Amino acid sequence: MTTFEKHYIGKGTQVENLDIIKIVLPVEGLEKTEFEKNGVKYLSFEVAKLRGEDKFGRTHTCYYQSKVSSTIPTQDEAAEKQKKTGKKKSKEQAAETKDDLPF
Repeated sequence: MTTFEKHYIGKGTQVENLDIIKIVLPVEGLEKTEFEKNGVKYLSFEVAKLRGEDKFGRTHTCYYQSKVSSTIPTQDEAAEKQKKTGKKKSKEQAAETKDDLPF
């Protein structure tokens, strides 16, 4: 299962009476948003409206996303692994695992 992680890189404000958002981004770190297609380099990021203004009056946030491979197996992956190893947890083992949790 693939998930995405957001990396916040800047914030901005809406220009009064216009549908324009002024975003300020630090140059350092922007190379992480870069990708190349057909020999042309692009920056890829998203701008989203905040639920409300922050304490500096900014109304929008800017971020890029990266793929994160999940370390938690899906049910199908867990079943497949179980078939390969031939091991099954008994109900007692599962209950003991739950009791070992620190919370």
